Amino acid sequence: MHLLTAALLGTIQGLTEFLPISSTAHLLLSERLLGFDDPNSVFTITIQFGSILAVMWLYRAKLLSVVQGLGGDPDARRFALMLVVAFIPAVIAGFFFSDYVKAVLHDSPRVIAWAFILGGVVMLAVERWRPAPLVHEADRTPLGRALAIGACQALALVPGVSRSGATIIGGLLLRLDRAAAAEFSFFLAMPTMAAAFAHDLWEVRGHLDASRGAEIAVGFVMAFVAAALVVRPFLRFVGRSGFAPFAWYRIVAGVAILGALASGWL
Repeated sequence: MHLLTAALLGTIQGLTEFLPISSTAHLLLSERLLGFDDPNSVFTITIQFGSILAVMWLYRAKLLSVVQGLGGDPDARRFALMLVVAFIPAVIAGFFFSDYVKAVLHDSPRVIAWAFILGGVVMLAVERWRPAPLVHEADRTPLGRALAIGACQALALVPGVSRSGATIIGGLLLRLDRAAAAEFSFFLAMPTMAAAFAHDLWEVRGHLDASRGAEIAVGFVMAFVAAALVVRPFLRFVGRSGFAPFAWYRIVAGVAILGALASGWL
């Protein structure tokens, strides 16, 4: 049963990591509902790396071309600089606020519920009234806009906000088209999630236990597979249908969580 639960949680992590619905919130609530004990969040931290590897694998050709071109290709150097600039706000926010968020907000389903609802309302508003897009390729995002999108990403420290949701909404407001905003979110996820994973893993290094190796391995593999399967269809879906379905999902889920809290189920 522990392995089945680990597989389910890994699948949830992989499916939700790159959708604008908050993987952290889904994992925290799912672990609570399933009664899954995760001391020091070791399981949650380690399986996230499966999602990171999945998106890196999907974009391996792009990453390889950038690495190979850093010595003499202006486009490759600009792409790398764009990600560094967008990554900086998350580093600053994480340094000052991550301990408080993990200690206080991660244990509050009410915070998650309201973040779901407010995020959904903002997403609907942006979908309806966003400015006409000027940027149609994620790797052509101007540096100033990249920095602003990175500032939006920093809001995702709050569970329920969604890292991908914050960066996508920021991208839409800054005149990226839907597909470019989503793809920029994937690119920015690579350094952001890799750095967060390395930092969190270092913090819990003393709590790594070989006896939970099977659970972690199963969750890791399922997170990789689920993320690898969802990224490309997500890009096609938002290019065709937009983000409104995800916004309504967030609102309904947030209301359901508030109802579960009021009734004592959660």
